[in-house]
Amino acid sequence: MEYCGKEVRLTAHQATYLSWLGLFDKIAHADLFCLFDVCQYERKSFENRNIIKTNSGLLMLTVPVESKGHFETKGKDVKICPTGWARKHLRSIELAYSKAPYYDAYIGGLESILTSNYEYLADLNLEILRWGMKSFGIKTPIVRASDYDFQGVKSGLVLDMCLKLGASEYVFGALGSDYADKEAFAEAGVGIEFQDYNHPVYPQLFGQFAPYVSFIDLLLNCGPNSRRILIN
Repeated sequence: MEYCGKEVRLTAHQATYLSWLGLFDKIAHADLFCLFDVCQYERKSFENRNIIKTNSGLLMLTVPVESKGHFETKGKDVKICPTGWARKHLRSIELAYSKAPYYDAYIGGLESILTSNYEYLADLNLEILRWGMKSFGIKTPIVRASDYDFQGVKSGLVLDMCLKLGASEYVFGALGSDYADKEAFAEAGVGIEFQDYNHPVYPQLFGQFAPYVSFIDLLLNCGPNSRRILIN
């Protein structure tokens, strides 16, 4: 992707299901987002599951995936098990959010994605991410790591991605400070930043506010005001 000499603020993350707000905030503050679909798939991670808030507490929604070869499988190669999970998820979302102010305005878009019979988890997650970005008014371009040949491990892999994508700055997640090789980035002329996301509090159904749930909680409760709440 060419940026004609423009300084590029890059960030990246693996594909996650019904992502939390912090990922959208990080993407909104970047010039380019790389969906990192080449790292090893991790069982019991948020790649295939996330949380919604219901009248009886928090509920984990999990997309069933093929279990064979988990320890060697890259994220882009994880296949979804066609077990009727989508209708169950939509039913759970309906029971939790049908009385939310903006449920009717947004549920059709999500339903269309979840019932499209994606074969690969990363493709499903990417389409949900794009829909969420559009709903929040985030226009950051997306590339996929699987379309490139990034080399290295941990911090070195991130730096190689930055160099090959022409990034002048990279935004790590909050945990990036545990492994980022600051000297190597400085020598390469790539600036770094570590996200420090302060989770917003907004109107929510069912009593005491619960942070760190899926982005659809904000969207269905706050609709057009969601972007302002997310970014602030």
